[in-house]
Amino acid sequence: MAPQTSKAILPDDKKFPSLLPANSDESPVVIQWIDSVYNSMHLYSYGLDKKVFFLASKGYEYLKDQNMLDKPGLLTICDYTKSSKQKRLYVLDMVNGKVLYHSYVSHGKNSGAEFATSFSNKAESHKSSLGFMVTGDTYMGKSGYSLHLDGKEKGFNDRVRDRAVVMHGSRYVSSTRASEGDEMGRSFGCPAVPYNTHKDIINTIKGGSCFFIYAEDKLYKSTSKIINARFSWPVNAPNIINDTVQQ
Repeated sequence: MAPQTSKAILPDDKKFPSLLPANSDESPVVIQWIDSVYNSMHLYSYGLDKKVFFLASKGYEYLKDQNMLDKPGLLTICDYTKSSKQKRLYVLDMVNGKVLYHSYVSHGKNSGAEFATSFSNKAESHKSSLGFMVTGDTYMGKSGYSLHLDGKEKGFNDRVRDRAVVMHGSRYVSSTRASEGDEMGRSFGCPAVPYNTHKDIINTIKGGSCFFIYAEDKLYKSTSKIINARFSWPVNAPNIINDTVQQ
């Protein structure tokens, strides 16, 4: 039996209550909230750009408001603005203010070499897809223990499950390759993570948490219904608890 997909695709409308002006990233309330969370979690020390965190947080809050997350509280960010030689996957506990994982991650082989610069939602493109997704169920496949992803942005990633774009472990994604100055190996579009930590990462985020893949792509930035939506942000930042991140 084919696994069930999680929730629905993002609705086409933008009926999302707002306290913000259209140019929401200029709202002092939002900036203050983002600064508080970003600084308290020391995300700058992990190399996560505040702009990327802003967009990821916006989509995370949006999906929560739409009741599309069965596992709220976790936010995974895959930042393809960075070189594959760098750690660019972040798993964040947004409730307790913890960075749970900071890891290397691959991109699709036709998306680029060291940097991912080209993206697709088409079958057999062997490219990564951008945007907000929700983690699904796990299974044992050709690449071992793997995690289904369900895209929530029509035209950008709503075909990832049909394309078998999943998270899995890979030996071509490792700190050893990075230390030798090599770019990570590339996939058929899957965000593959190091084999020695893939089960821990998958088991943490599986079952309905927010998963965001971002790159500097003009089409996505200008037409995504999520990052261009208007809505109410939470007032209070998470409770910040110091914790040791798994590297």
